[in-house]
Amino acid sequence: MAIRVLVAEDDHKQAQLIGIYLEREGYAVHVVGDGRSALGYARRARPDLVVLDVMMPVVDGLEVCRVLRAESRVPILLLTARSTEEDMLRGLDLGADDYLTKPYSPKELVARARALLRRSTALPAAEPVVLRIGDVEVDTARFEVRVSGTPITVTAKEFGILEVLAAEPGRVFTRAQIIDQAFGFDHDVLERTVDAHVMNLRRKLEADPNRPRYLETVYGRGYRLAEPPA
Repeated sequence: MAIRVLVAEDDHKQAQLIGIYLEREGYAVHVVGDGRSALGYARRARPDLVVLDVMMPVVDGLEVCRVLRAESRVPILLLTARSTEEDMLRGLDLGADDYLTKPYSPKELVARARALLRRSTALPAAEPVVLRIGDVEVDTARFEVRVSGTPITVTAKEFGILEVLAAEPGRVFTRAQIIDQAFGFDHDVLERTVDAHVMNLRRKLEADPNRPRYLETVYGRGYRLAEPPA
């Protein structure tokens, strides 16, 4: 059965171009032009990947992303004309797994889509375990992160980063190592995307994201997850 991709894009020419490139990869592509139609199709057909434009009529892409993430773990690739850090973080915070800023190369979009699909469908399930660092728990069986016993919402990529760091607390991981270990063969992830995920995780994990106690930056090297001193 062909992999099913939902493309939600109100620009007809852009949607057509995306569809052509994805169909060349052998994917079955369904295109809609507004957010309400995207939600309806996703609920009926349960696609394997959603490519979602942020600026859409009726219901915007960010709201569609929020609703879909509450209902499923389908990989979501956001397309956005907004390039500010705040806008990108908002999309990730709502559950997007990756994003592309317009204008973008259709070949890059296909590479990102392929990587997200590979990550979501091809990796074997890990042995369930709960990793604990201070008050932070990373539960691989439930795909859940808890802080002081309270579950917090994380995206698939945020969970992957935490899982890698929590497995070896105190160890410094470079961005390249995080990409390799958290995302498998997803080499299409950019290092700046890792930075965006880390910033978003700090907003969720830390009492004061500007003074992180758990998710630390080691300047010139990368990141580590460290248990704060008593």
